[in-house]
Amino acid sequence: MDREKRVSRRISRGDFLKAMGAAGVAGSTLSVLACQPNTTAKSSGGGGGAEEKKLNLYNWADYVAKSTIPNFEKQTGIKVTQDFFSSNEELLAKLQAGGTGYDVIVPSDYMVSIMIKSDVLEPLDMSKIPNFKNVGKDFKGLPYDPDNKYSVPYQWGTTGILYNKKELGKLEPSWEPMWDSAYKGKIGMLNDPRETPGAALYKLGYSVNTTDQEQLDEAEAQLKKQKPLLRGYFDSTQNRPSVINGDLLLGHVFSGDAFLAMASNEGLDYLIPKPGATRWTDNMAIPKGAEHPDNAHKFINYILGAKTGAALSNYTYYNTPNEAALPMIDDALKKLPGYTLDSSVFKRLQVIEDVGKATRKYADLFTAVKSS
Repeated sequence: MDREKRVSRRISRGDFLKAMGAAGVAGSTLSVLACQPNTTAKSSGGGGGAEEKKLNLYNWADYVAKSTIPNFEKQTGIKVTQDFFSSNEELLAKLQAGGTGYDVIVPSDYMVSIMIKSDVLEPLDMSKIPNFKNVGKDFKGLPYDPDNKYSVPYQWGTTGILYNKKELGKLEPSWEPMWDSAYKGKIGMLNDPRETPGAALYKLGYSVNTTDQEQLDEAEAQLKKQKPLLRGYFDSTQNRPSVINGDLLLGHVFSGDAFLAMASNEGLDYLIPKPGATRWTDNMAIPKGAEHPDNAHKFINYILGAKTGAALSNYTYYNTPNEAALPMIDDALKKLPGYTLDSSVFKRLQVIEDVGKATRKYADLFTAVKSS
């Protein structure tokens, strides 16, 4: 399956931190992004009584299978209108600016926590989502929404290293190659103020969510030591083709980009480094002011169906949190390195959390590194 032209759904958190800086926000990711345009989703014009057969979905681009929407519309008679955002922060800004016409949104883990604190999400009615039973235990009750009161998982993945196995041979799962002077000028890190400081924190054996200043200072020193070895800091969708074409030997990437690259190039490999690495989860939620909440619950329940979940992951190349879907994941995808994880690998993965006011510490750290 040729998915090389797919647009990655994971965009750097740097865009949000830039917006924070531009607005003069000091300390908290809960601040309203007043500089964002006050655009609003298309109104579905619902009146009283039974809901219209409409659903407004706000999603990442190219993040549903070709069959996902048509099959839902056929089964339910509900017409789906889909709009797209390019970052979690764009999604948050839209909701905070009054974009209440959407019925289902797809925020990432840390953003769910921010949205809960910002009071822009409706609680879910789990009696209307019986397919939640299909969600694996490792994807229920995560720190950003410990009771799954506001969100259920959609897709998940890891952050690791895509590398040129043909040139470098098989590498051990470690962060050390990203600091190896032998690869000077051939290493690309993510332009992300949580993931890249996170790589240094993992290398040091610390939590990716630490707020300890001494640990953050150590991470900053590690990144300043690494910087002269880098080609630069890039988005995952830039690191992926650079590794494919040989401009980079090692690229810091999100797993879906790695799987896309490996599917078309047997000379590439993907590793999830020790002692720690990131796992992230995208989620479905219902924003406050949704005009079609019953339809939203129907759609969420549909996505959590076994066949729908399998078709979704077979298209996106990301992992499914849906245990019932696992037997239907394409064998070729499951065989890619890093797609199917044993328990020892999964246990060393960490979830990036909203660290509140300490977000500024990470922003300042990354700015200091890049300007050094």
